[in-house]
Amino acid sequence: MLFQFLKYLHPTHYFQLYRKNGTSVFPKVEKLPDEILEQLETETRFQSEKAKEYDLSWQALQKGYIGDGPTYASFHKLPVVDEYRFLRKYFHPVWVLYVLMLRIFSFKNPFQEIAAWKKSSNVKRSDYLKQPFRYYGWISFKSALVSEKPFVSIVIPTLNRYEYLRDVLEDLEKQGHKNFEVIIVDQSNPFQEDFYKNFNLKIQLVQQTERALWLARNHAIKISKGEYILLFDDDSRVEADWITNHLKCLDFFKADISSGVSISASGAEVPKNYSFFRISDQIDTGNVLLKKQIFREIGLFDRQFEKQRMGDGEYGLRAYLNGCKNISNPFAGRIHLKVGSGGLREMGSWDAFRPKKLFAPRPIPSVLYLYRKYYGRKRSLLAILKTVPQSIIPYRYKKNKKMLVLGLFISLFLFPFVVLQVFISWRLASQKLREGAMIGELDY
Repeated sequence: MLFQFLKYLHPTHYFQLYRKNGTSVFPKVEKLPDEILEQLETETRFQSEKAKEYDLSWQALQKGYIGDGPTYASFHKLPVVDEYRFLRKYFHPVWVLYVLMLRIFSFKNPFQEIAAWKKSSNVKRSDYLKQPFRYYGWISFKSALVSEKPFVSIVIPTLNRYEYLRDVLEDLEKQGHKNFEVIIVDQSNPFQEDFYKNFNLKIQLVQQTERALWLARNHAIKISKGEYILLFDDDSRVEADWITNHLKCLDFFKADISSGVSISASGAEVPKNYSFFRISDQIDTGNVLLKKQIFREIGLFDRQFEKQRMGDGEYGLRAYLNGCKNISNPFAGRIHLKVGSGGLREMGSWDAFRPKKLFAPRPIPSVLYLYRKYYGRKRSLLAILKTVPQSIIPYRYKKNKKMLVLGLFISLFLFPFVVLQVFISWRLASQKLREGAMIGELDY
């Protein structure tokens, strides 16, 4: 990572890792176009010229730079004070203090750390997301791919959500792009085959008796006829240009994956970092279009995540490591209703970090399986330190900074139970690691 202190705050972020070809995702500053450099803010307070350079690269990526130029394959060590300056510029002071405490408790020189932390205090917090890069050619772009009207396979696993699935299918009937099939893997009980008879859609219906999300998606991909796979959820709403905008994104950026954005209510504000085009650091299997060739090259979803969480996170990371270009697409949005029944809630743990029972694993084992497999033991422990105390607070307060701080103090009182929960999760994740990945192949 270009700034080493990011490992404390983003220990398991995709971009912390080099891709398999040895490159990072961060563009070399000297190769950035002049019109991009003009929109970046040079931080004069950095002591090191390399820190200034890396900061500009980080800004470019965060603000939505999507280019095919060279990226860094290695990074120089920076002065400690510049590491703190970087954190001050982009993160809340509470998180900067958190990093200071971690550094001191991990036996770094406390005098050096405190001096660097204090010396960095004159750095002003940046509001860089207020002025992201804009791709003005998008509106007028005439996509050859859209004109070709390629056949798309839309994959929808469903479980006891016929009421919401009706709206999903009606939205698909209204799509401007008509050349698609809908593969529905229905795990409901009772199974209602007649429900599907009155829709004007090419529906390929599969009844699956086992309640298994990744089995369902893998099977649907195997029987799909399209060269483009659009993964969708059974509790979502989309506009008529949804498919078109996904295809247009692949063509506009010459990308492999178009990752749509999700909001939870009509008219809700899209989070700032999802409101513009950028290199995506996630895959949301409720709203993502992928070239089928990706599944041929890197395999299907890992069934070690069955009835748990992070299966889509693992696939997105695997795609990133293999060099796939994944674009966060604000024009392919959906409303994710997150209804209170059916779906993954009936298969297993919906929330990865908040167990319902006192002696249940925290986080659920698949999370630590993912972290340990790709990032190693130390980064996994850093992730536990950052996420577990916050998980003491109910999910609805997860964006409330005051409640998160309260969660940190509450976790101190619950420390013995939390340690036991983490130990249980770690042990179960170890079992998954010994068993190995359960990734099927797509042969055709």
